[in-house]
Amino acid sequence: MIENRTKALDQIKSLYPLKFKPILKSTIWGGSDITDFKNIKPPLIGIGESWEISGVENNISIVSNGELTGIPLDKILADKKEMLVGKKVYQQFGETFPLLIKFIDANDDLSIQVHPDDEMAKKRHDSFGKTEMWYVVKAAPGASLYSGFESSISPDEYVDSVNDGSFTGLLKKYTVKEGDVFFLPAGRVHAIGAGCFIAEIQQTSNITYRIFDYMRRDADGNFRELHTDQAKDAIDYEVYDSYKTDYNKEINQPVKLVTCPYFTTNLLELDIQMSRNFEKLDSFVIYMCLSGHCTLKDNKGNSLFIDRGETVLVPADTEKLLIIPSESSKLLEIFID
Repeated sequence: MIENRTKALDQIKSLYPLKFKPILKSTIWGGSDITDFKNIKPPLIGIGESWEISGVENNISIVSNGELTGIPLDKILADKKEMLVGKKVYQQFGETFPLLIKFIDANDDLSIQVHPDDEMAKKRHDSFGKTEMWYVVKAAPGASLYSGFESSISPDEYVDSVNDGSFTGLLKKYTVKEGDVFFLPAGRVHAIGAGCFIAEIQQTSNITYRIFDYMRRDADGNFRELHTDQAKDAIDYEVYDSYKTDYNKEINQPVKLVTCPYFTTNLLELDIQMSRNFEKLDSFVIYMCLSGHCTLKDNKGNSLFIDRGETVLVPADTEKLLIIPSESSKLLEIFID
């Protein structure tokens, strides 16, 4: 049946909003909130991440709705090209879907890490770099995360602090709450703390340099690999006044949270319907439903219900979309501008 659907791809003249089967990742720091948040039965323990939309090799998302059910994202992209992602996006990224969309549940502290930029990642790993952002969906009382440096250090001081265990004291620590936003360009040292439930938008890359991991052991009793030397050249050592993204909340109006060459993310908090016009956008649009639920209706006659914890890819050939909340709803809207 799936083979027949794959063959039928070339006969499809217009795409519809796509849902995907979540790729659940078991981690040593994972909790129990992801399956509850996404209403997955039975509940699962130790799930640290749900990869909502992924073009990462060996982790390709599979469509879960409509006539393309069971078809991998890369197959659709290879066949539909700019119809799916937009002309300029396809010209830039080809048949690699450019973003990785996740929910992250930290029951314990994640390792302190950094990601290389495009140039370094291409040279070392033949990969894209990783610029990303976090939106805090919810946080336990006192939950915190690290982003950037508290004070200036040199590359050699960085190495010394890792070796003597004092590195975390050099980082900027934030106590977080629902709605907090952090933009993490490649090179920024960061870590998610226990009690944080986060929506993450990032470049399609799985390259991470682990700097410090609290002397934890993996399931086999071994210390996890650190990448101290590789990270040394990847880190941005500049100190900034703040690493948190400030924004003003507005109801029933799109609020821009982050814009960069790799993605733009808006926050939509709705209690009435909202029309979105994509005729001049030339990009796919992703919606992550963070609370409530709503119906998406496009200009092609397609209608799709999206519930809390679900993520939808609206193809680039969509010109207009009507978002109809069934109750007060919150969504992240992501595209490449």
